[in-house]
Amino acid sequence: MAAYDYKALTADGERTSGVISADNPRAARRELRARQLMPVEVAEAGTAKAGSKRLRGRLSHKQRTLFTRQMAVLLQSGMTVEQALTAAAADGSAASVRALILGVRSQVMEGVPLADSLRAAPLAFPPLYRSVVAAGESAGRLPAVLDQLATNLERTYKMASQARAALVYPAVLGAMALLMVAALMVFVVPKLVDQFAMLGTSELPLLTRLVIGASDLARSWGWLLAGALVAASALFARLLAAPAFRKRWDALILGLPFVGPMIRTLCAAQFARVHATLAGSGATVIEALAAARGAMGNTVFRDAATSIIEQVQQGAPLSASMRKTGVFPPILTHMVQSGEAARDVPAMMNRGADFLESEFEATTRTLLSLLEPAIIIILGGIVGTIVLSIMLPIMQLNTLALG
Repeated sequence: MAAYDYKALTADGERTSGVISADNPRAARRELRARQLMPVEVAEAGTAKAGSKRLRGRLSHKQRTLFTRQMAVLLQSGMTVEQALTAAAADGSAASVRALILGVRSQVMEGVPLADSLRAAPLAFPPLYRSVVAAGESAGRLPAVLDQLATNLERTYKMASQARAALVYPAVLGAMALLMVAALMVFVVPKLVDQFAMLGTSELPLLTRLVIGASDLARSWGWLLAGALVAASALFARLLAAPAFRKRWDALILGLPFVGPMIRTLCAAQFARVHATLAGSGATVIEALAAARGAMGNTVFRDAATSIIEQVQQGAPLSASMRKTGVFPPILTHMVQSGEAARDVPAMMNRGADFLESEFEATTRTLLSLLEPAIIIILGGIVGTIVLSIMLPIMQLNTLALG
């Protein structure tokens, strides 16, 4: 037996390291899982650690998705990992992507497992990605796991692309509205004020005085207000880094109308998808739950995942543990309960994620379709108010002239 240095995650998500004896790296990973540890890195003791040669390249979400799909197809066709990496690098990729893939390939050719080779490029392959690949390698189902991972990445990329495309027009419209209002307040209104002063208007209407006051504020203190806004944004970003404030903020977001249910649905779908991917690739329930918790950006869901892990370790059913947290949609907990009865939780988790993602997409499309007319109405109201404030003194002057 050989000695292997390892780095792993405990059930609580804490990092730990040590030395373990096993016949080979795969056996070492199995032993770590038996100890309820999720392996992150396993390397033979006394040798250069896997992934020690750091690769600086990055991959966009689209590039990572394409790479994963290529690897899945090539491995399913019977190629070895080295051959698949060579073919993926030669497939018309950008020079930086090609260099990154060839760097991974060089480590694989030295006998380093693919998951550990990917660890050398942390900017290109996030921890969750590497965990899924490691689970697939350990279970001997790497092609199938990469195929499922590619499908998940494609679905995520499609949702993000649709949201960005739908937001382009409202964003442009909103920016043009802000520029138009700023131009009116900074350049047009002051000139009209001078005209009113030349005409000797004694008492301007209240609406006109308010608009003039806002214009003076924008001209005199505009840069200061902009600086204060930037400072407030920086302060808010620092506050979000504090765990206590972040937890309160995340809970507040989940309680908001419209936005809260959408965030809840998206987080639940992400949790279900990650759990299904890892559990379906041969990982234990605890490993899948730990990975799903690590994928959660919302601290409320992260705390809920921690609670689920603790309850499952004590022997509680997964569905009951999820229901007890009170943050997951009832339909997902019911589907997990059905999966437990049928002894196929990953399949039901995937179905639940499909349903929740479809619900999120439908809600997003509806809200985005309402956003455009809302911006037009708000812009029309602001411009109409400014125009009315200009017209009122003119109408007042006409009345005095006629009287």
